[in-house]
Amino acid sequence: MVGFLALGTWQVERRAWKLDLIARVDDRIHAPPVPAPGPAAWRGIAARTTEYLRVRAQGRFRHDRETLVQAVTELGPGFWVLTPLDTDQGFSLLVNRGFVPQDRRSASGRRQGNVDGPVIVTGLLRLTEPGGGFLRSNDPANDRWYSRDVAAIGAARGLGAIAPYFVDADAAPNPSGWPRGGLTQVRFRNSHLSYALTWYGLAMLVAVGLVLLIRHRRSRS
Repeated sequence: MVGFLALGTWQVERRAWKLDLIARVDDRIHAPPVPAPGPAAWRGIAARTTEYLRVRAQGRFRHDRETLVQAVTELGPGFWVLTPLDTDQGFSLLVNRGFVPQDRRSASGRRQGNVDGPVIVTGLLRLTEPGGGFLRSNDPANDRWYSRDVAAIGAARGLGAIAPYFVDADAAPNPSGWPRGGLTQVRFRNSHLSYALTWYGLAMLVAVGLVLLIRHRRSRS
């Protein structure tokens, strides 16, 4: 019973932590953009403290080194278009310019969606997604990508010094309307209350069982 109570209390504490996290992330998303972190800050990029920070960067896209990553969004199956940005601060940054459906793959960032000249990108800082996705591993040798693995994509495209994060571009329109930005899903699973009630309920059942057992033994003595 004590163990169940401890687990229930732990879930209550986790719920408070999760609600605080959701509030802090919501503040980041709606805050004015800050400069994209440069090399001096890269070691401080960590989960829960910088993800979904609203950032801004200026530079030029390198469309010749674009990468398409398989994706499924509210618009259906297709690809994220990840394009390196040579920033004015002297480092490269992968920008997820947005989503293109499968039937527009050849007409995405490689052609109609290209943006020439200096650009200013505003979006959300996202943590790298190493390994793969959709139960499949990335295959750089065959240019097949299932997750936005910054280090692997940077190595495959010969980008050199690259930020250890990527930026999900906002909904600012691209030429031809594709890629479509602003599709970032910000969701945090928060089932801690139901877990807490489950553990407390089990503790109560154990307590009731002990009471019934004691009464039964007393009635037989």
